[in-house]
Amino acid sequence: MRARRGLLYIPGDDLRKITKGTTLEVDCVCLDMEDGVAANRKAEARTVIQNALRDLDFGTGERLVRINAIGTGLEEKDLDAVLCAGPGVRPEGIVLPKAESAAQIRHISERMAFAEARYGWEPGGIRILVLIETALGIVEMRSILTADSRLEAVIFGAEDLAGSIGMIRTKGCLELLYARSALVTHAAAFGLQALDMVHTDFRDLEGLRAACLEGASLGFSGKQLVHPGQVGPAQEAFTPSEEAIAEAERLVDAFEVQQRGGRGAFDFGGTMVDMPILRTARGVLERARAAGRVTGAAR
Repeated sequence: MRARRGLLYIPGDDLRKITKGTTLEVDCVCLDMEDGVAANRKAEARTVIQNALRDLDFGTGERLVRINAIGTGLEEKDLDAVLCAGPGVRPEGIVLPKAESAAQIRHISERMAFAEARYGWEPGGIRILVLIETALGIVEMRSILTADSRLEAVIFGAEDLAGSIGMIRTKGCLELLYARSALVTHAAAFGLQALDMVHTDFRDLEGLRAACLEGASLGFSGKQLVHPGQVGPAQEAFTPSEEAIAEAERLVDAFEVQQRGGRGAFDFGGTMVDMPILRTARGVLERARAAGRVTGAAR
């Protein structure tokens, strides 16, 4: 599974911003048809996104498209625009906002399968990412996240969830702790990536770094971004440091030596190491490998 440390939303009706987005070293570029586009610009966004997918080189960045939520009356035209416009128009993934049922995921997957068969694309090659951002989405998370094998990542939508529940938003975000923890727990249980909420003050880079470190401590693997200036700090925050990588490699090597000697738990620099700590170290190496910091098979 590819690294998704940063997912940058770009308004789908703004070709200039999309073109700039192709020059950024961001893991995911998400061309937005939903909240980033005015109601009277939805049709324009579909056309611009079609042209961008057909004509622009996004480099190593993943090409995603966020459609409008199912039930808005816009989602079928959105899907038609990026799945039925010809073999040259192919996103690598669809982001579904306000996901609330397994049936919604299966419907999108069926549309993808039809397009793949029609144009000779790789079966199952288009991925699904879902936004959990309503009270019902939280309650139905298990069924949503196990609905289809195309699903690779789950994204936390803080502001819509706050509105759905009637939360009073605070700087400390304590009101979101249950939902964020539930989301990363479900993601881990089903082998999915978890992307954290937007840091809305895009000028506050120190606050962004702190928010990323907090998200990483909860178990998130990346963050949603709304400004190019957020890309570098966010992706760096969700990439293991050289020191963390070296420490994890030493721990894994030491564990293997101890195992050959018939020992399970052992002392590693004053810390008693057993399987749970080993799994954490291997997780560090997996994240580093996904980000291109280390190579080779999992240790």
